[in-house]
Amino acid sequence: MRILLVTDAWAPQVNGVVVTLRHTIAGLERLGHEVHVLSPEGLRTIAMPTYPEIPLAVLPAAAVARRFREFDPDAVHIATEGPLGAAARAFCLTHGLAFTTAYHTCFPEYVKARFGVPLAWTYAWLRRFHRPSSAVLASTATIRRLLEERGFENVAEWSRGVDLDLFHPAPARFEEFERPVFTYVGRLAVEKDLPAFLRLDLPGTKLVVGDGPERGRLERRFPRAVFAGARSGADLASFYQRSDVFVFPSRTDTFGLVLLEAMACGTPVAALPVRGPIDVVKDPSAGILDEDLREAALAALLLDRSDVRRYAERYSWPQSTRQFESCLVPAHRCAGLSLREDIGHGRTFAS
Repeated sequence: MRILLVTDAWAPQVNGVVVTLRHTIAGLERLGHEVHVLSPEGLRTIAMPTYPEIPLAVLPAAAVARRFREFDPDAVHIATEGPLGAAARAFCLTHGLAFTTAYHTCFPEYVKARFGVPLAWTYAWLRRFHRPSSAVLASTATIRRLLEERGFENVAEWSRGVDLDLFHPAPARFEEFERPVFTYVGRLAVEKDLPAFLRLDLPGTKLVVGDGPERGRLERRFPRAVFAGARSGADLASFYQRSDVFVFPSRTDTFGLVLLEAMACGTPVAALPVRGPIDVVKDPSAGILDEDLREAALAALLLDRSDVRRYAERYSWPQSTRQFESCLVPAHRCAGLSLREDIGHGRTFAS
C-alpha cells in the first residue's frame, strides 16, 4: 500500500511527533508498505512565531497537489494541523479523497499559555479541521474522551512505543553532579511549566536536557540548575540512565514519550496525575503521580529500577504501528480509480 504521510513537524526538529512518525514509518516499511513523507523539507519556509527552530511551509498548495499526483497514494494520513496539513486537507476535500488525521499536541492549551486565546476558540477551529477525517487518532483514552467531550467525532486510539534497545538500564550514575539527580528531558517552552520542577526544594541536582524558547529565561531564573542542551541517540539515553529520578511537570501533554524513554532506562518517574502521565504511568512500581511534585520526586527515589524497566517493556513500536495501520482508510472512494486515471478522464485538479 502507498501511504502519503503529511506533516509540518519533521527533522531536524526533536519532539515527540517527529519521533513517533519516524518509528511508525520504519514499522510500516517493515510491513511492506511504501511511505512517502510530505514535510517542509525542500519547500519555502518561514520560522514559526515564538518557535524559530520550527519551519512552516509558505503557500504549499501547489507543491502538495504535485506530490499527490506524483505519488498517487492508496491512503493519506495528515499528522499535523499546520500549513501543509491544511493544504493536504483542502486537496483531499476538493477531490473526494478520504484521509485520517492525528491529535498529537494540546494546541489549545499551548495557544492559551502563550497568547491568552480562550480554549473554546482554538478547539472550535480544530474541531472544524478534523471533522472530515475518517479517523482522528489520539494517543490515549484520556485524550480520546477529551476530544469527544469537545465535540470531535470518529476518534480512535493510537498508542506509542519506545525503543527498548536504545533506551535500556545501565549501572553508572552521575559522578560530576551532587546526587540524587532529578532530570527533565524535553522542550524548554512555557507550556511545559519547567518552573514547577525547578523551584522545588529537592536535595542534590536538578538537570534539564533539551532546548527551546524559554531556555535563556530559565537559566537566568534558576542558576543552580544544570542545563545540558539538546541530546539525542545513545547520548540522550545516557542522561536517563545516569539520573536517579525523571521529573515531568507538564500538565498539557497528550502522551509524553519521554516518560517511556526514562522508564525503559529503569529511571522512575515523578509526575502530576494529569492527562499523559495517568495513561502512561499506570503502575505505582514505575512512577509516582502526585499533585505535590516534590513528594512524588522523593518517593520515586525508593522505587526498584528493575520494576520500572519491566513496566516499560509493555510498550512497543511494532504494536503501535499495527494500531496505526488498522486505522488507515482507502483514499480513493471509487475502487481502483487513481489520481492519474482521474486526470486521464479530464478532471480538473487545483494547483
